[in-house]
Amino acid sequence: QVQLVESGGGLVQPGGSLRMSCAASGSIFSINAMGWYRQAPGKQRELVARITSDRRIEIAADSVKGRFTISRDNGKNTVYLQMNSLKPEDTAVYYCNADIIRPGAKLPVNYWGQGTQVTVSS
Repeated sequence: QVQLVESGGGLVQPGGSLRMSCAASGSIFSINAMGWYRQAPGKQRELVARITSDRRIEIAADSVKGRFTISRDNGKNTVYLQMNSLKPEDTAVYYCNADIIRPGAKLPVNYWGQGTQVTVSS
């Protein structure tokens, strides 16, 4: 089995910062892209940012460009999201996502974390 476990969400005031982590564990041969999505109440889940195994980065959400940074530690199978200058509209459940190749498999399987709440409020 494979698990993605997120940590680092919480309540923060506008203008504050949070750093979230997502660690993949279990039967893993390699990990292709890892990323973060978010879903605000009443809205569809949207891609925030993705990073490939060779660290090519896609910041998909225009609203977070210049404020959020994605990075990864391949040795720890972990992806990070540093969020600065947080705004109330960043409030959402944030989900980790990864394309993981298990031992003996030829193709990756897409996995999701359980989600972690980020609330930006004074």
